[in-house]
Amino acid sequence: MRTTSLLALLLATAGTPALAQETPAPPLENAPIPVKPEPLPAQPAAEQPEPEPALEAQAPEQASDAPLAEAAELQPVADPNQHQLVNGAPLRNPNVAVHVVQKKRFADEGRHEFTLYPVVAQVNGRFTEHTGSAFHYTYHLQENFGLQLSTQYNWYSNESVFNLELIDKVREQAQAASALLLVWGAQAGVEVTPLYGKFAFYDNHLLQFSLVLSGGAGIGSTRVLIRPDVVNEVDGQQRTVPARFGDTGSKFLGSVGGGFRVQFGDSMALRLEVRDLVYTARVDRVDGCNLEDFQKLEDGRGSGTAFKDLGLTGSCQYDKFDGVDPKTKKNYREDIVLGKDLVGNPSSDVLNNLSFYAGFSYLF
Repeated sequence: MRTTSLLALLLATAGTPALAQETPAPPLENAPIPVKPEPLPAQPAAEQPEPEPALEAQAPEQASDAPLAEAAELQPVADPNQHQLVNGAPLRNPNVAVHVVQKKRFADEGRHEFTLYPVVAQVNGRFTEHTGSAFHYTYHLQENFGLQLSTQYNWYSNESVFNLELIDKVREQAQAASALLLVWGAQAGVEVTPLYGKFAFYDNHLLQFSLVLSGGAGIGSTRVLIRPDVVNEVDGQQRTVPARFGDTGSKFLGSVGGGFRVQFGDSMALRLEVRDLVYTARVDRVDGCNLEDFQKLEDGRGSGTAFKDLGLTGSCQYDKFDGVDPKTKKNYREDIVLGKDLVGNPSSDVLNNLSFYAGFSYLF
């Protein structure tokens, strides 16, 4: 009996480790649940691309504690084109979300920029009309701040059609100061770039644009219309006598403006800007002659005295009111009265010449 009990106890003791080894441990709460991947469609051997080592190296490992819901949202990637890397990331992969903020492709700091504006046209011409060309030099002291020198020459400057019609039909015109014409100007100023960005061009090119704001101050040369074009009959033929303008000296010139610069590559750019040229206008001299000079010129014309003997001021260019045009037979002494009328009632004003600038730049 004892022998039988002892044998049973030994058999029970020997069988316990085997049963413990065969019993599986309970699953942990955070253990990943395996998900059977969906089979990929079969492809011809010739069309299957070779695996890219870079893609395998960059494939992120799935976290061991990822919940079942996130694993279920993964989409199969069957198209080989979805494996194509764009700047190091498979952007066409539906399982990849990439957020990128890129820097400017081309830096401006420390660079020089020359800008040519072939045509600059005034857009707010009420009493005046201006068309010319401009040239600007900009040194980009910092990425968003630069120093600028600008010059402009108006190869066409005249009173507006509206003002000329007033002169021709009702013998009235705007005050001389309100119709003062800008011939050329030179300024020094600054340019700031508060905003920049990029946009796609034909899906293959990335262009860089900047919002630019500028301001400056300098001097400008002005003139005033003494008389418009007139038609005279000379030797039985009608001839047009060109308009006569008088110099009114240099005036203070300032400007404010803004626009866009679109950069093509590293060294070329297109600029589109609007600038308002502001200049002071006071007409108290024409061709350097004041009211007293014109009174002496008018007296000398009646008495036949030579203009050089009239004791005029040193700035008065009396030779512009003397002589006869050989082609049109126009006597310049007739303009003395017109000049006297302009300075007889001195006028002052501040003019705004709002113009559109379109040009191209070279940076280096």
